[in-house]
Amino acid sequence: MDHTTINCGGVNLHVALAGPSEGDPVVLLHGFPEFWSGWRHQIEPLAAAGFRVIVPDQRGYNLSDKPPQVTDYTLDLLAGDILALSRALGYERIRVAGHDWGAAVTWELAEMHPHCLHCAAIINVPHSRVFERALASGNLAQMRKSLYMMAFQPPGLPEKFLRQRDFTPLVNGFLRKSVPGTFTPEDVAAYREAWSQPGALTGMLNWYRATRAGMRKRADRPMPRITVPVSILWGEKDAFVEKSLAQASADLCEEVTLTFFPDAGHFVQHEEPQAISRRLIQFFQQ
Repeated sequence: MDHTTINCGGVNLHVALAGPSEGDPVVLLHGFPEFWSGWRHQIEPLAAAGFRVIVPDQRGYNLSDKPPQVTDYTLDLLAGDILALSRALGYERIRVAGHDWGAAVTWELAEMHPHCLHCAAIINVPHSRVFERALASGNLAQMRKSLYMMAFQPPGLPEKFLRQRDFTPLVNGFLRKSVPGTFTPEDVAAYREAWSQPGALTGMLNWYRATRAGMRKRADRPMPRITVPVSILWGEKDAFVEKSLAQASADLCEEVTLTFFPDAGHFVQHEEPQAISRRLIQFFQQ
């Protein structure tokens, strides 16, 4: 595996690269609170299948640039990073898989830039409009699962709270919500190192703080129709997202498969790594 830094329209992204340089490009987008290593179980299988695997630290995370303003983290800008990354690497169209916030970016790409995608794989996050509609309609189950997002809003306070506790609330509140044994002590140490990068914690939390600005940008859009082929992979024991939002998102797609994993939760790519790798390879080879 190689690591490099690529200028993506003014934002420098740290990128892990694997697989043959002539292989069809697959971009893997991590979510919160991970970084490129959130795809560590899938990188080598995809590379061995002949794909050129491209795994960035998204803006605000780990070794990538961390713009200072909250409004620098709306979905249109985050999707723009990935378009700029693909152009910088010489690709006109890419295959994309996203988990958590990475899935939100993938949905944005599929909706607004379908000509740049061959297909999109989504893991355990609904389309942004489906999520917003669930909250606006008073979906109490989803509202309860989303309460943590409110705790991230005050500037500076969550950062101080988390640093003073050596990020233990992130470990217990997110990683430990997975199937027991999913994350090793070595994994947790690597996450703590990524969270400790200068400005990273604020950058990560700014994705949540930018949600209101993003909603205003999307307010006048009609409900989308997703025209690129989509594969939705969903751990049913998700502690953060209601299962019903998976089907609601699938209903927006013209060509979609929806696969549930009954024994996995939000971090299904870690909890069912071999199954997810197989599904991605099969989908991307179609």
